[in-house]
Amino acid sequence: MDYSQLKFNLLLRIAGIAFSTFLFADFINDGLLQVSTFLIAALIVFQVISLLKFLDLNQEFVQMIEKPEQASPDTETEENWKDGDDQHLLQRYRTLEKKLADLRNEKDAQSQYLKTIVQHLGIGLMTFDRSGDVQIINTTAKKLLRVKHLKNIEGLHKLSEPLVKSFESLKTGGQDLIKIQHEGYTYQLSVYAIELTLKGEPFKLITLQNIQSELEEKEMEAWQNLIRVLTHEIMNSVTPISSLAATVDGDLKNNIEENKDRYEIEKDDLDDIHRAIQTIQRRSEGLIRFVSDFRNLTRIPIPRIKEVKVKEIFQRVLTLLKHDLDQHNINVITSVRPAELAIRVDPELIEQVMINIVKNAIQALNERTDKQIKLSARIDNKNNVTIRIKDNGSGIDEEALSKIFIPFFTTKKNGSGIGLSLSKQIMRQHKGAIKVVSNLDEGTEFSLRFEDQEMEKVSVV
Repeated sequence: MDYSQLKFNLLLRIAGIAFSTFLFADFINDGLLQVSTFLIAALIVFQVISLLKFLDLNQEFVQMIEKPEQASPDTETEENWKDGDDQHLLQRYRTLEKKLADLRNEKDAQSQYLKTIVQHLGIGLMTFDRSGDVQIINTTAKKLLRVKHLKNIEGLHKLSEPLVKSFESLKTGGQDLIKIQHEGYTYQLSVYAIELTLKGEPFKLITLQNIQSELEEKEMEAWQNLIRVLTHEIMNSVTPISSLAATVDGDLKNNIEENKDRYEIEKDDLDDIHRAIQTIQRRSEGLIRFVSDFRNLTRIPIPRIKEVKVKEIFQRVLTLLKHDLDQHNINVITSVRPAELAIRVDPELIEQVMINIVKNAIQALNERTDKQIKLSARIDNKNNVTIRIKDNGSGIDEEALSKIFIPFFTTKKNGSGIGLSLSKQIMRQHKGAIKVVSNLDEGTEFSLRFEDQEMEKVSVV
């Protein structure tokens, strides 16, 4: 029954009451107090009660429409609605109730869908109110902020006070760069803020990105561009010099052999010229090799990732360096926990990194009597695998420690200064990190960290 039917039903009931009342009044005026008069009076009472009941039922229906989440027809009301024409109310209510349930389910599904998207965004996302209480924080933000749970931004003071101040002070559209130091590793966070209002309450939306990799990539790209220019110019100059020196050297050698008793130039002078040419040739060839080494910084291959056991990497590295280790009488200790720990890397590139570091350790142990190098690997509860190479050598001074990853910097007499630069670049290509801790006369420890080595990809006994 629609609104027109409802109006017709109401008017019909009122008209019935009015007609019955008119008859009753007419009988009274005529002085007729017969049985029919009492029947008409009873009919009027019945019609009034029926009208009131009809209005009550519709009022209940209106109330349930206004507050559908708080109201529902009780058993008595349902029974009343099932009688006569009023059963349409129950049918209409059930239809409305189903539509509201469908809307709620759709809203819940959309909410869950949005929550899933937020949690899987590659950008850190978090919201908090003016008191600092956190409402939303996604998985990426937890990872960047090194927390499992965060109730209030004040909980980030231990990680970085400048970061908390940035969160509090940034306005809509504001950006900031914050350097974070965590467990010896350094990374840069790009922070962006938006101020919003929800239901009259202000809150702040923060996005976070780790741009350390991008900064290092730009830095390395700048070095590579410089190296390309330098090597191009040097090679263009040195190659013809080396070639010419070799030609002159050969001509002089032949001339000396063929004219042993007759010289247009004194023999001593010829010998000096010959030695000079030989020196030019050797130094040119050495410079060519030197430039070729630098070219390696621009030619690192793309990693071919596969699963490999850490102990196998250790074994191959130690086998390659066995001669040097035995010659210097160095004791090597290895430790891998769990024993069958595996990581997804390019084994050849990671072996090259470890070879560079172990070779440095061997040189640092020259003046020691109890020479020791320890190789260890562990996986933490966040599925991060860390490989450590530690020696008890002479250590590295603080000034050199801050520069050892810079291309061409070296403290060795015959070093090229590219080994650790290459190592850092290789680790960056593996989405990993390398750090070093050193104390003079105590030793040095390099750490290679590989993040998010999921348990499904790690063989554990």
